[in-house]
Amino acid sequence: MARGLERTGRFLRHHPRSITTTIVVLLAGFGVTAFGIAPLAPDAADLPSRIVTENVSPENVAAQLEALAAYELELYRNDLTRASDTADTLLQRLSVDDPKAAAFIRNDPTARQLLAGRAGKMVQVRTDTSGALEELVARYAATDPTQLATHFTRLRVTRNGEQFQAKLETAPLAAQVRMGSGTIRNSLFAATDDAHIPDPVASQLAEIFSTDIDFHRELRLGDSFRVIYEALTADGEPITWNQSSGRVLAAEFSNDGKTFAAVWFKDAAGRGGYFDLNGQSKRRSFLAAPLAFSRITSGFSMRMHPILNTWKQHKGVDYGAPAGTPVRTVGDGVVDFAGWQNGYGNVVIVQHSNDRSTVYAHLSRIDVRKGQHVDQGLCIGAVGMTGWATGPHLHFEVRVRGEQANQLTLARSSETLTIPPSSMPRFMQLAQSVKSQLDTAQTMTASADAE
Repeated sequence: MARGLERTGRFLRHHPRSITTTIVVLLAGFGVTAFGIAPLAPDAADLPSRIVTENVSPENVAAQLEALAAYELELYRNDLTRASDTADTLLQRLSVDDPKAAAFIRNDPTARQLLAGRAGKMVQVRTDTSGALEELVARYAATDPTQLATHFTRLRVTRNGEQFQAKLETAPLAAQVRMGSGTIRNSLFAATDDAHIPDPVASQLAEIFSTDIDFHRELRLGDSFRVIYEALTADGEPITWNQSSGRVLAAEFSNDGKTFAAVWFKDAAGRGGYFDLNGQSKRRSFLAAPLAFSRITSGFSMRMHPILNTWKQHKGVDYGAPAGTPVRTVGDGVVDFAGWQNGYGNVVIVQHSNDRSTVYAHLSRIDVRKGQHVDQGLCIGAVGMTGWATGPHLHFEVRVRGEQANQLTLARSSETLTIPPSSMPRFMQLAQSVKSQLDTAQTMTASADAE
């Protein structure tokens, strides 16, 4: 051992630059018990430094400046119209300094539509360096209600010398597939806002998973979602009006340790719907709620009766919503009662199969009659505050064999549809692809959060 150490020392003395590490040997008793490796590289602060300077002469600076001065710059700016806008305030906010353009927008019948109707029109302007308007393009929802989901209106104002001209046209919306994911820290809509996901997509998520999750009472801190959806664009710009929103193509929602999935799938006949990854339909024979996603003021629990001021079992759900909000039947059936009924005020009772019925109370109006057959989702009336109601809301009940029951339990246990065996191979291939894309959406968001 001593001879080995002596040889190592002689080698180090004669070859100091050949060794980058030294082995430190610890002796205990008669043998080696451990070793470590320590770097021999010098400290960077001790290394010599050198500053190299070199004169660089730019080539023909005068010619470059002259060419730059001759170049006509074009400036682009974007904004949304506001309800209080005038032609002058809108152009001023867009840094357009052009009185003639403002006068044209005020007086031309076609250009005036820029500030007519609802606010929120997407406006883009192109100006020269002096602020004179070269072109203005506004994009907004189609004026024809039947085209809201497929087309948009484009208003173009262009300069031709000292004159302007306005042109109005309808153009098709284009769909772009986007991915996103988020984590619940406050509410579903707060999470989708953080993920830059449009509100209509959030509403679709709540609707798709409404029979799996009570979004008002069962959301937990840390729940997460992943979604693939179509974003509709106008000339490549994501639209800002909510009437036209893209469809959710696939989604996963993890709630309290359980994960639910949904995939949009069309069968051979062209009929589409949402299915879980096993091909089970997300559409149940009963909807979870008689209103589109809205605030629930009280759930299936004990509460203080707002009129009688006594504690009693409230075996129903009150949905707070503005008066006039459409009320839909949660399942196919026949109207058993439509009229006035004491504390319920205007009420509709629908009889369903297997001795089940649903009650819709405090309506401001009734749109069905006794004996009428109704399909799931049909509007049967509107939210009101008739009868014993202290404010506009819908009181909803589910009854099984005459006894009140929890509507969420009924919705979750109701019958589901399956994909025909002939279409299952195509669906399973789609489901596998979607699962991979959803995992990618989660990974992308996690990476963005880490940055």
